Amino acid sequence: MIWLALAACLSWAVLLFGRGMFWRARDDDRDAADLPEPERWPEVQVIIPARDEAETIGATVRSLAMQDYPGRFSILVVNDRSTDHTGALARAAGAEVLDGQGRAPGWSGKLYALQQGLQAVSGRSHEFLLFTDADIVHAPDSLRRLVQRAEAGCLDLVSLMARLRCESAAERWTIPAFVFFFQMLYPFRWSNDPAARTAAAAGGCVLLRREPFEARGGLAPIRGRIIDDCALAGLMKRGGSPIWLGLTERVRSLRSYDDLGTIRAMVARTAYAQLGYNPALLLGMVLAMGLVFLAPPLLAIFATGAAKWLGLAAWCAMVLAFAPMLRRYGLAAERAIALPLIAAVYLLFTLDSAWAEWRGRGGFWKGEALSRE
Repeated sequence: MIWLALAACLSWAVLLFGRGMFWRARDDDRDAADLPEPERWPEVQVIIPARDEAETIGATVRSLAMQDYPGRFSILVVNDRSTDHTGALARAAGAEVLDGQGRAPGWSGKLYALQQGLQAVSGRSHEFLLFTDADIVHAPDSLRRLVQRAEAGCLDLVSLMARLRCESAAERWTIPAFVFFFQMLYPFRWSNDPAARTAAAAGGCVLLRREPFEARGGLAPIRGRIIDDCALAGLMKRGGSPIWLGLTERVRSLRSYDDLGTIRAMVARTAYAQLGYNPALLLGMVLAMGLVFLAPPLLAIFATGAAKWLGLAAWCAMVLAFAPMLRRYGLAAERAIALPLIAAVYLLFTLDSAWAEWRGRGGFWKGEALSRE
């Protein structure tokens, strides 16, 4: 018991002080307006992959059409085999629409839709590309601030993690933890450090400098990756490109997750891919999650003596770490006490992801599976 308690405490000491201070949730774009403006605003091409997004595509396109960007920009929606009115609604909102073709072998659906968009605009004069999702809305200054940061920092990739919807009971209990776990895996400070190996991006909003992106082969080198945003960030950073990722209030997701089933589907789509489809890494993750998130409350409740107090200390560290993310989402910090239960739910989602992969249903999204070949 005492050794388990010591290991749990050491784990939280490392997470609090040895992971780029990810838990403070302060790596964001609040300083964007204070960055110097470029002498010339470069042209930007926006590409939005969309399949059956009639509910949100209009709001997404309108938010982009109303940008206060001083330079030229244009919006292309790739209508990826939608069975609803996605294409018509995108046109009505002011976007150019390209009707996409069936997914090519070896490509994920989203990346192939983006690839078709890239091919369609290849002869244009834009210097930047903005990849954004069909359920994302942008504040009027979003594009201006993205380009401003890229130009001020000579960055080749700038990404913002959209503020996720947090309204239903399921969302309030699980969505802040989703962002917390993502930052724990990919500390933004490390990703933004050119000397660190960590590379991450958030696929809902990625601005790319066109020339270095094309020099690295575009999307082709990552065409089959399910976690395409982090794969793209890794491709750019390994090629020598400086990148930047931050939290934001300027970009918001309209995607609703009204129950645990929809959140399970979202997590299970990529969780096992994150582990490289490796059973040994899956087992290691289960043991690590048990040590870090489950052991502290169990020790605090059931152990005695020093092990009990060490377990309580680790649980308090967990609460301290999670509280800033809860406050960022306007929720009471006291909810952090329940993080062990939330982590257990995410652990079950990950096991479900592995089970889906073993059944040939991995990466299932919008009626299409993308298991490994």
